[in-house]
Amino acid sequence: MVSSKPIVIDGKDHLLGRLASTIAKQLLIGEKVVVVRCEDINISGNFHRSKLKYLAFMRKRCNVNPNHGAFHLRAPGKILRRTVRGMLPHKTPRGEAALHRLTCFEGVPPPYDKVQRLVVPNVVRHIALKPGRKFCSLGRLSHEVGWQYKGVVEKLEAKRKIKGAARFQQKKANLKLHAQALKAVEAKIAPFQKIIESYGFN
Repeated sequence: MVSSKPIVIDGKDHLLGRLASTIAKQLLIGEKVVVVRCEDINISGNFHRSKLKYLAFMRKRCNVNPNHGAFHLRAPGKILRRTVRGMLPHKTPRGEAALHRLTCFEGVPPPYDKVQRLVVPNVVRHIALKPGRKFCSLGRLSHEVGWQYKGVVEKLEAKRKIKGAARFQQKKANLKLHAQALKAVEAKIAPFQKIIESYGFN
């Protein structure tokens, strides 16, 4: 069954290629996918090699009319989207529809800051990459090739983490009060609880 709610994935410490292939499979079966924190996605291999490869890609152009491509996208979310696009039959109606179901963000914008974000275990760098192997972050690579919003995203993320910590403390306090309230009325509701349990409910 395909869910109407999107799958929200936290991109931090996920490997780019493996994450893209997992997303592509989910998109083709009809799921909506949202990826946040694209700037913290990792690429295997050292940074210098990855930068040289991207700079070589940026030199590719259409000689007849450069407006026809290649389009050199620099934002981390756009780079992830293009990677996923390469794994989809994006020139067919099915592939085009699948790509429209993908949304990528740098940072964690509302309303995704208040929903549970998923991790794909076999894609996480700590599991998928051998210890000691070199890697680089997509955010750093994007910044080096012309993405201008690294500082802005870092400031917004710092604010979000402060708000998130305060919200978590409030949630813990509310749960504690709820537990105390249940304990206070436990004796009063005991007869009714027995009747409820006799019908097979807990």
